[in-house]
Amino acid sequence: MLISALNGTFTRAFTRQISQSRAISSTQTQTLFLSSTAAEAPIEAPIEAHKTAPPKRILSGVQPTGTIHLGNYLGAIRQWVELQRNSDNEKDESLFCVVDLHAITQPQDPKELGESTLMSAAIYLAAGIDPKKSKVFVQSHVPAHSELGWLLTCVTPMNWLERMIQYKDKAEKIAKNGGGGDNSSGVGVGLFTYPVLMAADILLYGATHVPVGEDQRQHLELCRDLVRRFNDKYCKGNAYKKRCKKAGMPTYPVFREPEAMIQKVEGTARVMSLTDGTNKMSKSDANDYSRINVLDDPAVIRDKIKKAKTDAFVGLEWDNAERPEATNLLNIYLAVQPPKEEGGLSKEEIADQVKDMSWGDFKPILAEAVVAHLEPIQKAYKEIRDNDTYLNDVLKDGADAANEIAMSKVKAARFAMGFAQPSS
Repeated sequence: MLISALNGTFTRAFTRQISQSRAISSTQTQTLFLSSTAAEAPIEAPIEAHKTAPPKRILSGVQPTGTIHLGNYLGAIRQWVELQRNSDNEKDESLFCVVDLHAITQPQDPKELGESTLMSAAIYLAAGIDPKKSKVFVQSHVPAHSELGWLLTCVTPMNWLERMIQYKDKAEKIAKNGGGGDNSSGVGVGLFTYPVLMAADILLYGATHVPVGEDQRQHLELCRDLVRRFNDKYCKGNAYKKRCKKAGMPTYPVFREPEAMIQKVEGTARVMSLTDGTNKMSKSDANDYSRINVLDDPAVIRDKIKKAKTDAFVGLEWDNAERPEATNLLNIYLAVQPPKEEGGLSKEEIADQVKDMSWGDFKPILAEAVVAHLEPIQKAYKEIRDNDTYLNDVLKDGADAANEIAMSKVKAARFAMGFAQPSS
């Protein structure tokens, strides 16, 4: 999946190959651990089990910092809904979390963090995530994330984290925004170590492939390095195998290296700022008119698009390096088109429609398309937030299911490191 935690979106959609011969259920944590690959299936598994594609497990999430904007929705949440809708295996598993532990790597107002967390979860559901098909939970409600993050932190060399480019960039931004006079003043240790927590998030659920953006490839490489370091340090030799057999634990290494999947999906171009077409739309931008928030009133959306930065060229076009704002606004227009059977336009049809159009003609059309696209999400959101019991029940069910999966990996990591095991 895509991973972009520092920019407010923490999107990891990853696939785990699970042995088709094993039944998956919320009560089979040990089975989940034992069946992380088809190769680990018992030799008596029937050949028929491999005739269909193995189930997938997807985990993704967005930080609850500020409000979710159009870029978060189009680049992540809407794709989750598509993954859920297009699943062709009833045993596929999807877990979508609000990554509040990553959010606190930067200062958060305690009065706002909880509300932002619930708002984010409600938007997931309003956008089409079905809790009957997918689990929605809050990251901090699954203690395994924090625990494995700490265990991995204790085996991570400092110089590995010092190489992380995004830490340096974010530290500089915090310093410029009043966090301190240099790269170290006012910057919390969590910002330095958060890539380890990200690695823990991935490894808890046994990912084999992680679709990521290019800007997050370095973090995935850190995750792979940590897998090798942990397994070399704690999961090798006869002594480890003897301990495992005595305790009834699997003798293969605790973690496996995930592979990067750098993907470009047609029709999901990056959404850029309304005030600068060369920068991503961001929650952290001080100017609210730089973004369209999913919950913005229609009048606000219209005003933001009316005031969006444009250029002096005649006609509108895609992919002109001198016209980044034109490409951005056209990408947004394309992204919010209804299905073709409901009158939606293709990229080619839009290009023909706008080639001679002025900005004054196009902006109202774009605004109405965005308003129409977000209207049902906003309506569903209001209904969800009016029923606190429903939302809390969904989050509890999701956390319970995620915890069942994640704790098996934490227990294996504890055992490998030599922690005393609690009595059953």
